[in-house]
Amino acid sequence: MDLKDLTTSMHQFVDDKGWYNVESKRPQTLRNLAISLNLEAAEVLEHFQWNEQGNRLEELADELADVTLYLLQLASLAGIDLEKAVLDKLRRNYQRNWDQQFFQAPE
Repeated sequence: MDLKDLTTSMHQFVDDKGWYNVESKRPQTLRNLAISLNLEAAEVLEHFQWNEQGNRLEELADELADVTLYLLQLASLAGIDLEKAVLDKLRRNYQRNWDQQFFQAPE
């Protein structure tokens, strides 16, 4: 399954729950999705609070799946081709050198 298939499955789930309906108590706006993405990412962090290993892997997998679903939905509703965005970002990152960028002595 690729990102497009995952995105389609995610949209089907959200639609089946009625969350795309105008009167939904869970409006699927870009703002709300960005907040939800951040909250789910914080739940990933909870697995490592006081524990370097994150030993509850099944629960961690659930949280990572939640992050992925919100990310796919946010990108899709914003009209962003996530595959292209990731590949473009990787190409730009290959040109960066973080050590030189952040540890240069002031002039």
